[in-house]
Amino acid sequence: MKSKKSKSIKSTLIAPCGMNCRLCSAYIREKKACPGCYENDDNKSKSRAWCRIKKCEMIESGKSKYCFQCEQFPCTKMNHLDKRYRTKYGMSMIDNLENIKHSGIRNFIKQEKERWACSKCGEIICVHKENCIFCGYKWH
Repeated sequence: MKSKKSKSIKSTLIAPCGMNCRLCSAYIREKKACPGCYENDDNKSKSRAWCRIKKCEMIESGKSKYCFQCEQFPCTKMNHLDKRYRTKYGMSMIDNLENIKHSGIRNFIKQEKERWACSKCGEIICVHKENCIFCGYKWH
């Protein structure tokens, strides 16, 4: 996992839905790692390449970079994703997007670095794992 260890959180790693790709198990895995939602789909798994939120007309057309910029926000797809992440991982995509909308992407990224840092080693944790992938500390 050392290959992703020193990488910072770039604004291109904040997905249209508000997910911080640095926290995603698909991004940090060794084999067939997802490069993030704004990167080329060629090397992504089918589920990542065909994400219904990323494939939304407003996002694909370039009219919106983030879902909060759409007049239908939050749509049914966004509400479904948000409910799943609130329940399973204690994280809200809608809250993330509201934060970006009101504070800007730079402030959001700064907050993400603090919020998702392992309290033992300081590295960014994976929201999908109970233990830090770098030191094994059980954070969740």
